[in-house]
Amino acid sequence: MEEIQEKIAALAESIAEQHGVRVYDVEIVGNARNPFVRVYLDKEEGVSLDECAKFSRSLSALIDVEDPIPTAFVLEVSSPGLDRQLKKLKHYEQSVGRLAKVVTKKKNADGQNVVIGRIMDVQGEVITLITGDGQNLLISIDTISRARLEIELK
Repeated sequence: MEEIQEKIAALAESIAEQHGVRVYDVEIVGNARNPFVRVYLDKEEGVSLDECAKFSRSLSALIDVEDPIPTAFVLEVSSPGLDRQLKKLKHYEQSVGRLAKVVTKKKNADGQNVVIGRIMDVQGEVITLITGDGQNLLISIDTISRARLEIELK
């Protein structure tokens, strides 16, 4: 499935610029007989439903021609949302200055493995977070179990 995911991501990337969006992530869930393909699009001012629909039609046609999936599939194109998951290093880089909830694989000295803080920097594979109490934390991306942005109301 990973090879198919990479092919679909490459196809999506190949048409993203002409649609004025960037591909945030591609997921394939379900099983090999009934795959569910999710493509998440993003841009600075957000992605509209109409933009997702147009992108979906273009990508669907391209997938039909290139045929990377040997079975029938369901294609869903959407925005990753305000509380988007942070999976890749580029997601953290694009989110500098934003508030995030990070769950680490191991507990820290305080016995906690959940940290909420503002992403201040990304150097190599290390993310710098500043917590609400002003604590500076350096977290290696390979120690993160999962992370997502927190919604901030202003």
